[in-house]
Amino acid sequence: QLQLVESGGGLVQPGGSLRLSCAASGSTFYGKPIGWFRQAPGKEREAVSCINLSGTTTDYADSVKGRFTISRDDAKGTAYLQIDNAKPEDTGVYYCAASIMFFCRRTISDFRSWGQGTQVTVSS
Repeated sequence: QLQLVESGGGLVQPGGSLRLSCAASGSTFYGKPIGWFRQAPGKEREAVSCINLSGTTTDYADSVKGRFTISRDDAKGTAYLQIDNAKPEDTGVYYCAASIMFFCRRTISDFRSWGQGTQVTVSS
């Protein structure tokens, strides 16, 4: 049973940076794409980024391209989402999950083993 736990969220000023972590326990996410999602109050959960099995292919939502960086360290059982130049629109609960597919798709139903999320608040 793969379980994922998000951490690293908090309050950051616009233009600031945060690094979110997604730690695996119970199993490994080796061989699975890892996606990051976020959900703002009153909004649908949206795909933010995804990284493939080897880490050689990444995908980003247009709204975060150039500002967010996804990475993974399978030896540590951890994936990361680096947020730079944070904007108020980035505020929300961030979740990570593992895909049942062999490649990244912006399809929320592909993903399993959701964590409980970590709150990111971008405000001055």
